Amino acid sequence: MKFPIFKTKMEGKDKTFNLTDPVERNDYFHYKVDEEIDKLKDYVRENSFIVYLLGKKNSGKGTYSKMFAEIINPERIDHFSVGDMIREVSKDIQDGTKKQEIEDYLKKEYRGWVPAEDLIKAIENRDTKTLLPTELILALVKREIAKRPKKTIFIDGFPREMDQVSYSLFFRDLIGFRNDQDVLAFIDVPTNVIEERIKWRRICPVCNTSRSIKLLPTAKIGYDEGSKEFYLICDNPKCPGHNTQKLGPKEGDELGIAPLKDRLELDQKLMEKAMTLYGIPKVYLRNAIPAELAKDYVDDYELTPEFEFAWDGKEVKTTQKPWTVKDDEGVTSHSLMAAPVVVSLIKQLASVLGL
Repeated sequence: MKFPIFKTKMEGKDKTFNLTDPVERNDYFHYKVDEEIDKLKDYVRENSFIVYLLGKKNSGKGTYSKMFAEIINPERIDHFSVGDMIREVSKDIQDGTKKQEIEDYLKKEYRGWVPAEDLIKAIENRDTKTLLPTELILALVKREIAKRPKKTIFIDGFPREMDQVSYSLFFRDLIGFRNDQDVLAFIDVPTNVIEERIKWRRICPVCNTSRSIKLLPTAKIGYDEGSKEFYLICDNPKCPGHNTQKLGPKEGDELGIAPLKDRLELDQKLMEKAMTLYGIPKVYLRNAIPAELAKDYVDDYELTPEFEFAWDGKEVKTTQKPWTVKDDEGVTSHSLMAAPVVVSLIKQLASVLGL
């Protein structure tokens, strides 16, 4: 798949921003795309649209959509994951809190070849490898969207199987959004980026804050002189372990993308298939840019930094440089911070909506 390279660099402008700081990130967005932000804010006050997010697992779908909502209007824009939806429904059925309500809903809204009672049993007994009928997924997504009347919605994880791609063309009619624009948003992330994100992820065992010792460290870094290893210390002010709790790897993260191989291959096929659809606008988002083109297309602070640490016998010294990876074509590339990807999303959506 060939994604266009989107330019966020503004010629003759040398202002810089710390994109990890919410205030500076807000200023950055208005500096880069202030006109489009105003138009989108006006649009979502009275209108709504649907964005189907297509990308490999861990490609940043939730991050980009939530950041878009943050800058445009969090009250009028929502995001939900089909995977999270299924897990929540399964939990509600298993603990009995909403089992009858869900069964009644399916009897009314579901159309398919499996009785509602059997669907409930299938959800109760499912595991991560069990495929639920597409018609059931459609009914559950419809139920989820009904909770968000006339909101702009970013749907993460639909279509999730090959037979669901064609449904997306007609889905807005099924859910009563027949006057809304719908958009397919494709996210291109090199497999090496996903691998590194997983392998270097660190989690606080107390508050579950997720950071990266290589790409997104906490404010406080520790050093174990015995093992000669650096570690992160939780800096979440709401965590009981604030400034003391050591972050550690999540079980299985050392395997990288190996457990996800089948899922990543299917995600790739889904994107390739959906790209051939006619009649629905498409948005293309790149997470990485060839290193040789970076200086012409993006500002240095828009590149994902790679952090390195050194112990001088008394304290940890931190340095950083642009993170370099090989993309799926073997091209030396720089990964982008989330904010410039969202700048591309803002500009493209404003164009798709004719603003």
